[in-house]
Amino acid sequence: MKRVFSLIVSTVITGQLLFAQSVEEGRKYLYYERYNSAKETFEKILAQNPNNIEATYWLGQTLLEDPNVRDSSLAKDVYQKALANNGNAPLLLVGMGQIELMEGKTSDARQRFETAISSTKGRDIEVLNAVGRANVYAKPGDAKYAIEKLTQATEVRRFNNPETFLIMGDAYRKLIDGGNAVTSYNRALGLNPQLAAAKHKIGKIYLTQNNPDYFLPAFEEAIFLDAKYAPTYYELFYYWYDKDVNKAATFLEPYIANSDQGPSIEYLNTDFTYSKGDFAGARAKAKELISKYGEKVNPRMYRMVAYTSDTLGDIDEAKTAMLTFLEKADDETIRPADYLELANINSKIPGMESEAFENFSTAIQLDTLQENKKKYAVQASELAKKLGDRNYEAEWLGKAYQLDKNPGQLDLYNWGYAHYQAGNYELADSLFCDVYTTQYPDAIYGYLWCARSKQAQDTTMENGYAVDAFKQLSEKAVTLEEGKFKSQAIFANFYLVQYYHDVAKEYDTAVYYLDKVLEIDPENADAIRIKEIITKTSLQQKQSSDNSRTRVEAREPKSK
Repeated sequence: MKRVFSLIVSTVITGQLLFAQSVEEGRKYLYYERYNSAKETFEKILAQNPNNIEATYWLGQTLLEDPNVRDSSLAKDVYQKALANNGNAPLLLVGMGQIELMEGKTSDARQRFETAISSTKGRDIEVLNAVGRANVYAKPGDAKYAIEKLTQATEVRRFNNPETFLIMGDAYRKLIDGGNAVTSYNRALGLNPQLAAAKHKIGKIYLTQNNPDYFLPAFEEAIFLDAKYAPTYYELFYYWYDKDVNKAATFLEPYIANSDQGPSIEYLNTDFTYSKGDFAGARAKAKELISKYGEKVNPRMYRMVAYTSDTLGDIDEAKTAMLTFLEKADDETIRPADYLELANINSKIPGMESEAFENFSTAIQLDTLQENKKKYAVQASELAKKLGDRNYEAEWLGKAYQLDKNPGQLDLYNWGYAHYQAGNYELADSLFCDVYTTQYPDAIYGYLWCARSKQAQDTTMENGYAVDAFKQLSEKAVTLEEGKFKSQAIFANFYLVQYYHDVAKEYDTAVYYLDKVLEIDPENADAIRIKEIITKTSLQQKQSSDNSRTRVEAREPKSK
């Protein structure tokens, strides 16, 4: 009897261990983003035991994470059915709370989370992790609340769960706190030095900052830690995708080898066809997949049709496909560059220019990199220039200047000159006379266009509005860079000659500025000719004045 009882106990324990290993196997597939394998594993477990809480919870998570599914209604159905039989199961309560978060029912979700935590006395790390996960990955989730509960998990006795820090790092990323995110991922690595996901996520932070000096080594180290970690191959493939097609191929191969076969591989091969320059082939493949998978197709195939159709000159199809993509894709899939592409498509369709500028604005709003924001604004200005709209060109160049953390001299010049070309002389005046000459006192162009902007506001010279600016230009043009700008100095002095001769009637001063021209260019024919005329006219006027005075004196009676 003892031996029979011992055998029964042994069988039960062994069965439980196998079950646990199966759930763990499913979680491992999910960790590697092998969603089909994870789903099949959890479904097999549930086929044997429909009341397996862990398998149910993780099946729901798999359905939520799988980019080829991402159907919250399927996960909701899984959790609702399980809750009907296990209404107080903490993990199921959290899973259902996650669904409610996604539906915008934040109060109901929070109540479920607190109930699950209370029922486990706040000591179940898996439950606290699940609460953190729900609040991080559901868009309306509260990342600060997630961090609070994950921190509580780390305080549980004998805590040793690196996943807690992985989720915490993601919570900090949601708060756009890269420093604390990296710290959390490193703490996860401290608990499991082979955790490729932690190093991969560090790489992702630097990727969003467009810092290849940091993200490339992080990704390479993630592969070194675990050569089977497919997500890193995916990121490296797409990094080299439009830079070096041969190098991209070296990452595509191991990605496919370590991933589940299915639609995602077909999408990837379509992208690779595009990267090789076979645009017609990539478009054909994308259309074939759209037809094959219908409503379940990954929306980025519409994006592929848009980009390839644009390249192939089919602008109407490009526009339709891009609008379809933006309508069907979730926010995480849509990139700022997609709105930039739509703007480029709009710019090629007469009458769609206003939509193009709206899409440039959306791209700027969505992009987190300041240098990209500036680039988009410059592209919008180039479109405005092409359309002949100088006012809009100046407006977009102004945005580009303001979006640049360290704008340069050329940026300021282009902005001011665009206003000058648009006839916005007062704005050009303020930029060149006030900003440019202050920031770049040793550059001639600020003084030159300051003078010209003022000149344009006083074309008759009657107000003398530009005189001081031309005097300054005259002085700077002969002193800056060892007299390199002699032509600008001559231009300024001739302006002053005209003003003092025609308006102020100060002929001696006019001659003074002619002499300045001759100091620079002694053979200047115009200066010699004009000086002779002014001198001769001045002498004649003086003689005429003397003769008049003599005649007046002759008429006056002599004093007795």
